[in-house]
Amino acid sequence: MREPVYYSGSAEFFDTHAHIYDQKYAECNTSAEDILQRCRASGVTSMLIAADSEETSRLAIDLANRCDGYSGVALYASCGVHPHEAKTYTEDTEKYLRSCLEARREQKIMALGEIGLDYYYDLSERSVQKAVFERQLGLAYEYDVPIILHERDATGDCLDILRRFYKEGRMRSLPGVCHCSSCSLEASQELIKMGFYLGFDGPLTFKNNKKTPEVALNTPWDRIVIETDSPYLTPEPNRGCINEPCHVPYVCSKLAEIKGVTIDEAAQITYDNGKMLFGVN
Repeated sequence: MREPVYYSGSAEFFDTHAHIYDQKYAECNTSAEDILQRCRASGVTSMLIAADSEETSRLAIDLANRCDGYSGVALYASCGVHPHEAKTYTEDTEKYLRSCLEARREQKIMALGEIGLDYYYDLSERSVQKAVFERQLGLAYEYDVPIILHERDATGDCLDILRRFYKEGRMRSLPGVCHCSSCSLEASQELIKMGFYLGFDGPLTFKNNKKTPEVALNTPWDRIVIETDSPYLTPEPNRGCINEPCHVPYVCSKLAEIKGVTIDEAAQITYDNGKMLFGVN
């Protein structure tokens, strides 16, 4: 059973990465409206619905526009192709992404992503992942949008590509966010120097996770956002259950503990950071 979210203050939370279109919700008879009602009750007033393929880009954009404002929650979307799906990337896919980015303000599309590299599962060949990552980085620079970076077990190659784009001047001053930040302190610091934000979610709360809290402690406040990656990565104390954006206060509470501030202070800072990163009012 879902534990109640304990937050009862007045601050607002911005879940900067959630997949509320995911089939896992349908399997447990949970609608987007159900999720949004629980969001508002726990103080979550803004959410970015993150995509990972052409199909889910369509779903994210539809939800962000159709349900925006429901239960008082402002919704935004991304479009993009995850490294797992890199093998599906074609000229038609890129044409679709261009059409999204050209209409991004009207369609509430605030980022390109998730994009990046994932060598843990290798669901697409690594050479294909790198090529598709570079294609999408080029689109992000061309259309002046932040990226949502996915990186797993591919830090070296990922940084090599980002360094090249950075040195060539093909990167925004605020290039995007390293979603579900899990790389080393050294790699995190390099991303921050390039202008990236770091996104922290459920693993920050895991009792056996020592690396991520250290990274959070050493990350400047103006480079931190919070997220859930719903329906995945459920934070303590609900670990093992399906995740929802209403759980982001648990992540914020742990972050506040690590940084030595109140949860209200952490909520306000990360809320403002999310707005700045994605250029929303």
